[in-house]
Amino acid sequence: MDKEIKELQEAISKLKEEKGAVILAHYYQRREIQEVADYIGDSLELSRRAASLPVGVIVFCGVHFMAETAALLSPEKRVVLPDLEAGCPLADMATPEEVRLRREALGHPLVVCYVNTSAAVKGESYICCTSANAVEVVGKLPEEAAVLFLPDRNLGAYVKGFYPQRAIFLWPGYCPVHEGVEAEDILRLKELHPRAKVLVHPECKPSVVELADKVASTSGMVKYVRESGAGEFIVATEKGILHHLAKVYPEAKFYLASPRLECPDMKKITLEKCYKSLLTLEPRVQVPPSVRERARRAVERMLRL
Repeated sequence: MDKEIKELQEAISKLKEEKGAVILAHYYQRREIQEVADYIGDSLELSRRAASLPVGVIVFCGVHFMAETAALLSPEKRVVLPDLEAGCPLADMATPEEVRLRREALGHPLVVCYVNTSAAVKGESYICCTSANAVEVVGKLPEEAAVLFLPDRNLGAYVKGFYPQRAIFLWPGYCPVHEGVEAEDILRLKELHPRAKVLVHPECKPSVVELADKVASTSGMVKYVRESGAGEFIVATEKGILHHLAKVYPEAKFYLASPRLECPDMKKITLEKCYKSLLTLEPRVQVPPSVRERARRAVERMLRL
């Protein structure tokens, strides 16, 4: 390991103890960020864990909506995002004003929002979901109720495939990173590695999802590798997860489905920014109380399921 990186990681670890902070890192973060984190996982999993910890400061190494979710579940704690410019193009594809207009135009369906949304959009929604539980969440809503699923059209199409008789309206949003994977990418790698299992995130296009041995969230992929007994995997999600997979399962082989699977916003978080945020406890992410209460209801409805 580079000496400068190691020294900075050690400084972060020391400062974290002094500040009474916990560092959370999404699977898509840089390798050196994952190595200094207390917990690595998907966004909601991390926020729920942080809410249960006796700490006063949460440093969320992810993107803005993730830090907002942590602030929703831990309003009494200080939530810090090392770079406020680390956003999510998918989350930005739905605004609360647009949701209100679309809901009215469709006759007021139940709004199911993916966790990859702003707190303000969550506040306009009936219930929240994750990529891991979206199918289950929609399945537990009243059968006669129409659903507006947002903002990811690919995840929405995946969910709709389980309930072809239901009225499910899809928002036209998408993740630019997952959208970049093509079926040809998977088929090319399958020719090279015929025994490899194909793991696909449901934010990918339907043509890619159809080729999957397992469609799963990031945490679901980690679980599948552990339980499948296979030794090779083609992974169709952001490249950052490969570091965690290789660390936890060093005997397995992992092949990134496409070189385009890199999120520039996730990579905006650096060790230097993480250290500075611990030093200053800024930039802080807060959710206004009026928004927080409405958004929290949507999240809590999901958790009750």
